[in-house]
Amino acid sequence: QVQLVESGGGLVQAGGSLRLSCAASGRTFSNYVMGWFRQAPGKERDFVAAITWDGGRTYYSDSVKGRFTISRDNAKNTVYLEMNSLKPEDTALYYCAGRGDPVTLASHPSAYAYWGQGTQVTVSS
Repeated sequence: QVQLVESGGGLVQAGGSLRLSCAASGRTFSNYVMGWFRQAPGKERDFVAAITWDGGRTYYSDSVKGRFTISRDNAKNTVYLEMNSLKPEDTALYYCAGRGDPVTLASHPSAYAYWGQGTQVTVSS
């Protein structure tokens, strides 16, 4: 079992930046691909980014590519999402997720077994 706790959300103006963190506890953090997803009210949960156990490979949705950066620090059991050039359409509840496979990146929510409670990001125009 892995417990995940997100932080770092908030209210920011369009064009601004935020850095989300997800702290993991429980099983060995480095055994997991980690991902970020987001869900706006009335919409499905969408993939944002994922990273392999060693940070060697990353994968982004087209909507955030070039603006967001996922990274991880296995010594701190933490995964990050650096978000730049934020847009109002980035407003959503952002979730951290863990996949019980250290190397296979995935974008579908069903591929991830462990989820945090989410942190709200609101981008004003």
